[in-house]
Amino acid sequence: MELPVAERLKEFSRAVVDTKVTDKTGTELPLQEGINKSLDMINSIRETQSNLYVIGNGGSAAIASHAVIDFMNVGKISAHTLHDSATLTCMANDYGYENAFSNIVKYTLKPKDILIAISSSGQSENIIAAVETSKSNDSTVITLSGFKPDNKLRTTGDINFWSNSADYGIVEIAHQFILHNIADRLVELQDSK
Repeated sequence: MELPVAERLKEFSRAVVDTKVTDKTGTELPLQEGINKSLDMINSIRETQSNLYVIGNGGSAAIASHAVIDFMNVGKISAHTLHDSATLTCMANDYGYENAFSNIVKYTLKPKDILIAISSSGQSENIIAAVETSKSNDSTVITLSGFKPDNKLRTTGDINFWSNSADYGIVEIAHQFILHNIADRLVELQDSK
């Protein structure tokens, strides 16, 4: 059986190009403007000496780890994941998995820190709880989700990226592309100084 590679590549491209972006008021933004606003928020970490934290479950956790590497190594900013296995399993055991990230966030994120929350479905209760806790700490939140347009995560951030696909692989590649694009552009901002 022949794999339709060219068609699959078109699906990946469409998922990125057709990504919908909204701000915290629900106002839709062009994709480039959403990326630019996110870039400005993340770049501000250099001046405020704040931190960037990235969370996700499963494949989204892998994307979070990859993004942190790029933000640190390429973008030269302070970036961290919050899924250290000992800490995460302790919080899950003591407070339930749906509260694991929110308990970590409560003691980790400070005002002016930024949380990037990734959930392909946008329905991960532990991710949504962490976002709510971050917002109550006056942290900035950027979300990346997919699947259904009315998913819970899609409206919770200061900037929200939603990839219109129900295919995990497509959504994950779109999220990875967006985060890579932002990290790569951080280098341009650093080099222009």
